[in-house]
Amino acid sequence: MILRFIILSIISITSLSAYTPETISQMPHIILIENFLTDIECDYIIEMARPQLKRSKVVDSKGDGKAIVHKARTSDGMFFSSQHSDKILSRIENQIAKLTEIPKENGEAFQVLRYKIGDEYKPHYDYFNLNTPGSSSHLKRGGQRLASVIIFLQDTPKGGATIFPKAGIEVQPIKGNAVIFYNQLPNGMEDPLTLHGGAPVLEGEKWIMVKWLRESEFH
Repeated sequence: MILRFIILSIISITSLSAYTPETISQMPHIILIENFLTDIECDYIIEMARPQLKRSKVVDSKGDGKAIVHKARTSDGMFFSSQHSDKILSRIENQIAKLTEIPKENGEAFQVLRYKIGDEYKPHYDYFNLNTPGSSSHLKRGGQRLASVIIFLQDTPKGGATIFPKAGIEVQPIKGNAVIFYNQLPNGMEDPLTLHGGAPVLEGEKWIMVKWLRESEFH
């Protein structure tokens, strides 16, 4: 608690890091943002999340849509349920809304994930498959996922890249950087080129914070 107070006090008198968005792919639409968060902001988020980590789950799209443990995703994770009352998380939400031009009310809760050596997330889509029964309950909470935001909270010495296998793109996990990709095409259809995953960590750990942005207000 003392460390958290010190970190929060330092952050409260500083601004978010000066960042530079760069479009690294048009199809799919992917934006890389270097220095999106400062080192101390990344450390603050990890320190808050660490005690709450549990085995990550995935959406069971073939069943009733509940979250289940699956071998395709072997990380540990947690959600910040009270992010709107945290000054730092709220400020990051505002920055994401400004960058994406999607209201922050459309955002799901921040999720923090830790990948240890050997952990991975096999290629998958963030958008919901409209043809599976388990997706209907999720679509009722705010519609389709328009965009995904991944923020890297720690350097990973080897492995752990965010990969887009259909697009031939890899984004390395560099502390403070973020990547935004849009799950829909301009015509409103889901973009199959957004197939992505987290490559296995080969050395050290990978820490990321994720946010998914919906079509309408998330509830």
